[in-house]
Amino acid sequence: MNNDEQSFNALAKVTTATLTTVLLKKGLRNVWIRGARPLCSASERKVGRAFTVRFIPAREDLATPASWSSPNSTRGAIEQMPEGCIAVVDANGVTDAGFWGDILCQRMAERGVAALVSDGAVRDLAGVQSTGLAIWANGAAAPPSVAGLTFADWEQPVGCGGVAVFPGDVIVADIDGAVVIPAALLDEVVEEAVEQERLEAWIMNEVKNGAALPGLYPANEENRARYEAAKKDL
Repeated sequence: MNNDEQSFNALAKVTTATLTTVLLKKGLRNVWIRGARPLCSASERKVGRAFTVRFIPAREDLATPASWSSPNSTRGAIEQMPEGCIAVVDANGVTDAGFWGDILCQRMAERGVAALVSDGAVRDLAGVQSTGLAIWANGAAAPPSVAGLTFADWEQPVGCGGVAVFPGDVIVADIDGAVVIPAALLDEVVEEAVEQERLEAWIMNEVKNGAALPGLYPANEENRARYEAAKKDL
């Protein structure tokens, strides 16, 4: 098992809520992608490296149906997506044009892409949902992408939902949305997040047994010592 597999297996058991807290303690406040909400197949948490796709505002000479045949297009981008990646599509927050639809999502599913995350809208929602691809996006819209967006490129830094995402960053997405972990921080975030989940599980058990919150959440020195003593059995 390689390092990514070990880290991703651990993160699959960590909520995005916990991750935002861990990253906040490291000074990162802006890691939750706004507008990316689960649309389908989101009951299972998804973890993967970001493959970024960038749109810019529509310009009439470039945003045309003919542009879909260009090698530099959404179609070309999908053919570069590696198995297991999470496609992060910067759609400028546009929700009145669908950045792509069911046929493109089906191709992503066939290529083994783990999930799609975007601040924009998909189109052909019923068809998109039938592909089984896990999707976090900001709703659905009938008009095609070129009604509001111009495809720019892939594997560049993007701003998705107001969050900076670089190719290779790690994305974790669950029912609460999608969170970005900077690639350079992965190992330490995994370690701290797993420990945070373990601590909070212990606190939850204490609460279920009638314990009051002051001094427990967050844990004071006495309760921290009790937790450390009990940790070997968790």
